[in-house]
Amino acid sequence: MLKCMRALYARWMYDWETRLTQVDNNRVVRPLEWGIDWTQEWPCRNGFMPAQTDEQCERYLREYSLRAVAASDEFFSYESPRDFRLERREVQVFSTREIPDPRLEAKVSGTHADFLRFTSPVRTPYPENNLANARWFPAKGKSAVVLLPQWNSDALSHNSLCRILNRLGISALRLSMPHHDIRRPPEIRRADYAVSANIGRTIDAARQGVLDLRCCLDWLQQQGYEKLGIVGTSLGSCYGFLAAAHDARIEVAAFNHASTYFADVVWHGQSTRHIRQGVEPHLDLDRLRGLFTAVSPMSYFSQFARFKRKSLIIYAKYDLTFLPEFSRQVVEQFKRYGLEHKAVALPCGHYSIGESPYKYMDGWHLASFLRKALVP
Repeated sequence: MLKCMRALYARWMYDWETRLTQVDNNRVVRPLEWGIDWTQEWPCRNGFMPAQTDEQCERYLREYSLRAVAASDEFFSYESPRDFRLERREVQVFSTREIPDPRLEAKVSGTHADFLRFTSPVRTPYPENNLANARWFPAKGKSAVVLLPQWNSDALSHNSLCRILNRLGISALRLSMPHHDIRRPPEIRRADYAVSANIGRTIDAARQGVLDLRCCLDWLQQQGYEKLGIVGTSLGSCYGFLAAAHDARIEVAAFNHASTYFADVVWHGQSTRHIRQGVEPHLDLDRLRGLFTAVSPMSYFSQFARFKRKSLIIYAKYDLTFLPEFSRQVVEQFKRYGLEHKAVALPCGHYSIGESPYKYMDGWHLASFLRKALVP
């Protein structure tokens, strides 16, 4: 009887998760592009190879990824911006849907908030993307986190969590990730340039997300914050892990969804099936994994283990985007390296974690962990 109930619950959850992924009906299948031009300003290079044959481009990117991992502190190095400033402006939704939800638009109409702005250390062809943006949620005390939401999040996503953290005495910077909301180039509706079939651009966006996060830590330190942490969800969790592997200032890290290899999520994830469609005629999973080595959390556990910190890993048992077996492999790596951590498996999926009642479970685990870890 119990086994039958579990099977029914699993089927119900998978059906619900699939419906939630189909709400966004404006995903675009784009063909594979090597994106060699995006590598011109990356560190760890040995010269620059203009795009030539497919074989040469693939070898160049694969070999570069290996060099980047071997010299990752250099790959994720940056110069701190000199133009930090707070900007007060009207709150906007920046919906990624074909037809924006008018209720959300009405909810924020006429409201204003403070946003941290600075020039990103990474230059791209898009002026909007080059100006980093993080909504500021200040609180009393000397503890603060940088929060990175999920891929294709609108500008309101996770703001409620920031307000909850404020009540606990934790300030929060909610970072707009590269090519998201106000940073989105005008020709796209979704944050397609952050993760796509363009290999070089996807790596560049991940590196930019990591460096922008570290810049936020610079600003928080300048404001006198002494205890710093990160909260990352889905793609934001990936960026957060890469940053934590290279920045000792991050004393507390909460990973809301976790996976091993960047390529595995692209290949197996329900929400990235359109990217796989563009890639699969040219590459198999092993080759794609090699190309994305430089932005895969699995590549950096030894670097992550250099620094003492407390970590929380939350994953979903019925996740069709970050498959649960990948999340369990992440937990095993934390155990293997003897890292202080807590792992929580929620009875939901990747998208349903944002729905009732699971969003309250998720929020409780995040808030209680951060309060204990960050608040004296």
